[in-house]
Amino acid sequence: MGNLRFQALKEALNRQPVPVSEAPRRSEIFGKNVFNEMAMRQYLTKSSYRSLMDAIDKGSKISRDVADHISTGMKEWAIAKGATHYTHWFQPLTGSSAEKHDAFFDVEMGDAAIEKFGGGQLVQQEPDASSFPNGGIRNTFEARGYTAWDPTSPAFILGTTLCIPTIFVSYTGEALDFKTPLLRSLQVLDHSATEVARYFDKKVNKVITTLGWEQEYFLIDASLANSRPDIMQAGRTLLGHSAAKGQQLDDHYFGAIPSRVLDYMRDLENECMLLGIPVKTRHNEVAPSQFELAPIFEEANLAVDHNQLLMDVMEKVAEKHKLKVLFHEKPFAGVNGSGKHNNWSLSTSTGVNLLSPGSTPMKNLQFLTFFVNTIKAVNENEELLRSVIATASNDHRLGANEAPPAIISVFIGSQLTNVLDELEKVTDGKLSPQEKTELKLNVVGKIPEILLDNTDRNRTSPFAFTGNKFEFRAVGSTANCAKPMTLLNMIVAKQLKEFKLQVDSLIKDQKLKKDDAIFNVLREYIRDSKRIRFEGDGYGEAWEKEAKKRKLSNNKTTPEALKIQLHPNTIKLYEEMGVMNKIELEARHAINLEEYSKHIQIEGRVLGDIARNHVIPTAIRYQNILIKNVKGLKEIYGDNFRNYGQEQLNIIEQISHHIEQINSGITAMIDQRKKANKLEDLEKRAEAYCFEVKPFFEKIRYHCDKLELLVDDEIWTLTKYREMLLIH
Repeated sequence: MGNLRFQALKEALNRQPVPVSEAPRRSEIFGKNVFNEMAMRQYLTKSSYRSLMDAIDKGSKISRDVADHISTGMKEWAIAKGATHYTHWFQPLTGSSAEKHDAFFDVEMGDAAIEKFGGGQLVQQEPDASSFPNGGIRNTFEARGYTAWDPTSPAFILGTTLCIPTIFVSYTGEALDFKTPLLRSLQVLDHSATEVARYFDKKVNKVITTLGWEQEYFLIDASLANSRPDIMQAGRTLLGHSAAKGQQLDDHYFGAIPSRVLDYMRDLENECMLLGIPVKTRHNEVAPSQFELAPIFEEANLAVDHNQLLMDVMEKVAEKHKLKVLFHEKPFAGVNGSGKHNNWSLSTSTGVNLLSPGSTPMKNLQFLTFFVNTIKAVNENEELLRSVIATASNDHRLGANEAPPAIISVFIGSQLTNVLDELEKVTDGKLSPQEKTELKLNVVGKIPEILLDNTDRNRTSPFAFTGNKFEFRAVGSTANCAKPMTLLNMIVAKQLKEFKLQVDSLIKDQKLKKDDAIFNVLREYIRDSKRIRFEGDGYGEAWEKEAKKRKLSNNKTTPEALKIQLHPNTIKLYEEMGVMNKIELEARHAINLEEYSKHIQIEGRVLGDIARNHVIPTAIRYQNILIKNVKGLKEIYGDNFRNYGQEQLNIIEQISHHIEQINSGITAMIDQRKKANKLEDLEKRAEAYCFEVKPFFEKIRYHCDKLELLVDDEIWTLTKYREMLLIH
């Protein structure tokens, strides 16, 4: 292991670019490996095609006979593309996708070999439900669970396997994945938003949730990554002194993309085009070796599937280019972490973005209705929103460098703040003709002009309005987008449902006109949700003090943030909206707590191993070199040797001090870990890992990093920050 670092450096410096061939036009290959409408028309009968499209557009059921026809067409298409196997592709609560491959091949009576794939195999499979995180829903000896086809997300071919997007549920029907609650939340939001949108356009019969994610990531040479046990096992560096040059010169952001990275991106984008993932933007991010990729907006369910698929493809393409993708929110201390900004909006079946102003006051009143209701929903559920982005890895990012703080707030810009301030002054009850005219012409009517200048954004805001969408910036880079999107969809659906009840009540009981009723309700919502709106800098004690005055939560750690998830009001909300029941919520809460404890446990074990088996032996080796040097000086200079060897003696003493601190820290950390492991209560165990075990990490790291600065670079075994971040 002593020279592994230098072998890795040699390999990294001698890398040759991997040739990449691109299609002349991306439109020529887009969706080529997707069973999309074009493929459906070619391989399905007219009746089975219509049934499938009705299922996608209207949610109607597909009969088993029709499923048999669809599966036959899908199989023929896949085999023509070189597929030999099929799998139900699903998203269990591990955070990554899962798949079990079965061959199309089968043998019938008389040893006749055939390619077989029927409707039953398309619609349902039975993976082991107990082996995935289930939070106690399934006992280990009760293995049965089901994957069921989601026709709204098209099948695709990855390598030689036909992948069929599915949901994953237990034998008793509880959701064991991220997709099932997402689909439920999309349905309830569609219903609530359609009802409100029909105030403004009776032709609206469906509201579609759209999502555009921005995937940030680090990319380093595979050999350099493989030389770091912490990156390989924990996904981040648990120690390592900051490089002299990091991001302080701001020279990496939007800079020229390194040629080797560009080859990787071109190859990745080719794969994305074939899979129908509409990636559009690529650029350097703020930190060295950090990059970003973003697609065109899509329907939310498909966007979530595409992001999960993208992360798999990114890792596979990286292997080909001898690179390693790091999705961890904070793989390197002292530089920017990575997020996955979720840009969320609502569009009608008539093609209107409900969060975009229009050319008339009526269209702008529609915009204000959905804009204000979203802010109100966030205000009422800010602590719950914080809880769905809480992970051990995202805790490192929130509040660090340019990432948003753990306090949820909404940024809308000064111009829109002025608009809401004007609307807050609306008279209670019926508006006078003059007031209504003034509102529509001078306030509501001018919104498009205001938004033209509303181009600035607050980089520290967790939830910001950015022109025609809300950007949930606090989501972590490793997250499955379904988790935050499920909650956001649900709370907005709940809010719109209440809004319609209040407006209808004013129209019926107080005989107000529709516009008057809407203005009256919006005025109250604007007043009620003022505390969540914040235009300033999200860093520092000033905002924390102000947030406390506003009674906003500030849960800085995952165990603190997760407490709200089993509050009676939370359970009531999920059950009332039909998104998850109490059993499902309790299971996810248990999984979140257990996952947190295990992450910290793994990191603690890895840190102890590296410190004792890499750092300390290397430090002792260097200390022995210094001792030999001092002995030589004493032989030459006798009692006067201190005049020439005092600095060496000082370093010897410093090394001994740091070694003692590392060893004592590891011993104390292990003792606390043992105590935490004995706790049966998952919440108490997570808190023990957070507040009793994790604090030792920084102490141990501090002394390891000091030794890195003291020890001869030629014998230091661990690849350094400057090498990982600056060698492309």
